[in-house]
Amino acid sequence: MVKRLVRVALLAFCAVIFLQPTFGQAVSVSVSFGPPALPVYDLPVCPGDGYLWTPGYWAWDPDYGYYWVPGTWIMAPEPGFLWTPGYWGWGDGGYFWHEGYWGPHVGFYGGINYGFGYFGVGFGGGMWAGNVFRYNTAVLHIDTTIVHNTYIDRTVIRDVTVNHVSYNGGEGGIEAHPNADEQRYAQEQHRPPSSEQQQHAQTARGNPAMRASQNHGAPEIAATSKPGEFSGGGVVKAREAGAPYKEPANAPHGGGEAAHANAGATEHANGEAGAEHANPTDAKDLPSHTVTQPNTGNPKQDKQYLQQQQKLADKQNLEHQKLQQQQEKEHQTATQKNYTPQQTQKLEQKHAQQTQKLEQQHTQQAQKLQARQTPKRPQ
Repeated sequence: MVKRLVRVALLAFCAVIFLQPTFGQAVSVSVSFGPPALPVYDLPVCPGDGYLWTPGYWAWDPDYGYYWVPGTWIMAPEPGFLWTPGYWGWGDGGYFWHEGYWGPHVGFYGGINYGFGYFGVGFGGGMWAGNVFRYNTAVLHIDTTIVHNTYIDRTVIRDVTVNHVSYNGGEGGIEAHPNADEQRYAQEQHRPPSSEQQQHAQTARGNPAMRASQNHGAPEIAATSKPGEFSGGGVVKAREAGAPYKEPANAPHGGGEAAHANAGATEHANGEAGAEHANPTDAKDLPSHTVTQPNTGNPKQDKQYLQQQQKLADKQNLEHQKLQQQQEKEHQTATQKNYTPQQTQKLEQKHAQQTQKLEQQHTQQAQKLQARQTPKRPQ
């Protein structure tokens, strides 16, 4: 009982988990200290027509603290939709994450200057002209030999002091409030981040180099040309941290009572095993696959898409289970045969390769399903 109370007290001090799934509102996480400054990086070139830029941001993991989710180019879910970035905002004694969303207008994103068209209010990187997106090359990196729907408008570039602050309100935060238009946009129909965006964020979570505790605010992978592609020519490294980063004394480091307390809170909130590790080396460390409620405006089609997602998630979770059973059996054999440290290390490397290969396959499967479920653009 005493141990349980200690865990609860530590959890309240470091981070508290809530379950409030609503777009553009405070969701999921409250942290007692703000995220690092936004890193300074260059924009990767747009991979092709129809891709929209979504800026990078600091996300939170209860075991490892803040980690960077690289900015990336994403296909819009349908013509006419724009991306409103998420943001951290101070309120009720903590920093809350406000989820980003897709919609017909760009709403309030905390006044945060994410750059590349997202200068704190609205979006100056381009506009829809019917079913075609036109890119403003004054702020976006576009290869005009590939993408021809471009224009130049430098008036959207706001003359502001760039301080790279990544949160709204609180000590040192951006002082901004929604204007009348942004309040109205908040009432429009929105769509949550796509499954590609969610997988992209999950990949970032699983990479230790993305943690602020390791990269000190300047991640090696600051932006990517496509979601989930964390290697190759489309990866952009941060030029520098947005500000000197000093990790708070109460930041989690993946162990100890605080980390276990946070994991327990995640288990309670999500109804899952709460044993997700940011660097999975065994199948038992992999999070369960879940589904995202489609919102095409067609209930019959939404039901069909949801069934397809559930079928894939069930298949992938079964593959997790089979690999976990196989790896646990091999661990038992290693114990019975008293493996040497070298043999044990070789086994662990094998398991890590198996686990990463399986998760890469699952990511590709989810992306293919997402592509099939994305409405086709009229020619």
